[in-house]
Amino acid sequence: MSASQSAVRSRAEAVKASRTLDYLILFTAFFVILGGYHIHYMLTGGDWDFWTDWKDRRLWVTVAPIVSITFPAAVQACLWFRYRLPFGAVVCVLGLLLGEWVNRYLNFWGWTYFPVNFCFPSNLVPGAIVLDVILMLSNSMTLTAVVGGMAWGLLFYPGNWPIIAPLHIPVEYNGMMFTLADLQGYHYVRTGTPEYIRMVEKGTLRTFGKDVAPVSAFFSAFVSILIYFLWHFFGKWFSKPDFVQSA
Repeated sequence: MSASQSAVRSRAEAVKASRTLDYLILFTAFFVILGGYHIHYMLTGGDWDFWTDWKDRRLWVTVAPIVSITFPAAVQACLWFRYRLPFGAVVCVLGLLLGEWVNRYLNFWGWTYFPVNFCFPSNLVPGAIVLDVILMLSNSMTLTAVVGGMAWGLLFYPGNWPIIAPLHIPVEYNGMMFTLADLQGYHYVRTGTPEYIRMVEKGTLRTFGKDVAPVSAFFSAFVSILIYFLWHFFGKWFSKPDFVQSA
């Protein structure tokens, strides 16, 4: 067969080759999103997402939703403007959770023997589903940014509460009263502790009045709206087609 001849001999072979190429592109794109989102989340919010005794701090409620809405906003805008597919946020979150579970299970448990209930990743699926559903029903990126971004921040803590609630049970240990999550952190000592965790312990993020979780959640929801607006422009720009004029 010469270079000028087609590699397919029939329409069926052409359709099969086209679908195979589509599957390869989708497979590659999924893992590109997985890798990029995973690196971004680990660099910006990973410290507050690693350990259950850090999830007991209210800064986890504030930081994690803000830094995690970035890639869902960009990929959602890209898929929506180019293909009218309203599942960009769910694709991003599923990719992130896959990478997180591989990391936590193989690295944190497989290499360093931290129990899985001490280093499990946060649950972002409820917010991602709501974000995609709002876009699908409203057909508006602005409404998705305002309502969906607020829902993303507000649903983060309730979506994770069934998982972390048992770890907030008060226990008495050597005459001291603290949570079960803190007891885990006491027994499973890490190699180092950043200075800002000590600053939080001296501050009021754990004892602001009664419970500062609602205040942190609403602040996170407001900032998530702004972050969604910013990152959806990145996705819109990335999906913009460019044409080269012929000579």
